[in-house]
Amino acid sequence: MRLPLQAQRTLKAAPAEFAAAPPGAERGVCSQGQSTVLAFPEGPPPPSAELPGWEDRACVSNLDVRRNIFCNRSLNMRSIKAVGFDMDYTLSQYKPETFEKLAHDLTVEKLVGVFGYPEIIATWKFDWRYMVRGLTIDKQRGNILKIDRHKYVKIAYHGFRELSRAERRAIYSDSNFEFDEPDFAMIDTLFSLAEAHLFMQLVELQDSQPDLLPPGKTRPDLYRDVRAAVDLCHRDGSLKQAVAKDPAKYIHEDSRLIGIMDMYRAAGKKLFVATNSLWDYTHVVMNFLLTGRVGSDRNEEWLEYFDVVITGCGKPAFFNSRQAHV
Repeated sequence: MRLPLQAQRTLKAAPAEFAAAPPGAERGVCSQGQSTVLAFPEGPPPPSAELPGWEDRACVSNLDVRRNIFCNRSLNMRSIKAVGFDMDYTLSQYKPETFEKLAHDLTVEKLVGVFGYPEIIATWKFDWRYMVRGLTIDKQRGNILKIDRHKYVKIAYHGFRELSRAERRAIYSDSNFEFDEPDFAMIDTLFSLAEAHLFMQLVELQDSQPDLLPPGKTRPDLYRDVRAAVDLCHRDGSLKQAVAKDPAKYIHEDSRLIGIMDMYRAAGKKLFVATNSLWDYTHVVMNFLLTGRVGSDRNEEWLEYFDVVITGCGKPAFFNSRQAHV
């Protein structure tokens, strides 16, 4: 695959190897050398030549990418009185090969059982390495886009087929093109990766075998149904119930977490957790992360690490509405 110009320039300074693999095969991200990372397993192998262009990246550090901190500005922590943490995908780092697959599979179950989609989609496989945050979904056209800060579409896929430069320019060449709701959606959280992948699979099915889908479904309808099925997985508790039964299968253990908490507290900081998850699930996850306790061994010892714990806090409305959430 031909890389974007910016990526080509980066690779000249820090080369990375790419090995070919067929679509749907195991794909990886950037190898991080021989650095030792506590708790987390070694990173996957280098990406394949057939990985989407948005996944191409160069190794520029020996530090495991999961240990890097990416920021736009520095912050003097001396004046900071309290430090808050989200739980999901912040304190709790989920294993994409199991957690995202679970989210994909449960969403497919809802699409078949509740929304009337064909049972053939239950055979679909989920490639957790295929999607990344920061992409944009074109709901009307069934495309996935990588857009730069100047609103230029650098890479576009229709389903799993990459669009040529001519095809991209024919659709998105208008400089006044807006990539906003309701016609577009951002893949801005790690929870969105499975639903974006599933939407691409449904677009492929609609193009190849439209008669298998419920009659009259447009591409925005496909996206809307996927979103509704994902929400249903969260509302009925099926996703988090599976995680609660076996936290080690879905969540990375990280022995450095307690050290971070101790460091902040030694510096006189107040610590708090603000999570959208409800208490019962938060209790399961935080027990596993901070005390290693599961099942009937769980207790409230983990609460000693925090001054305040807020569950079911309803972000982002927690921050931008006048309603009293607490």
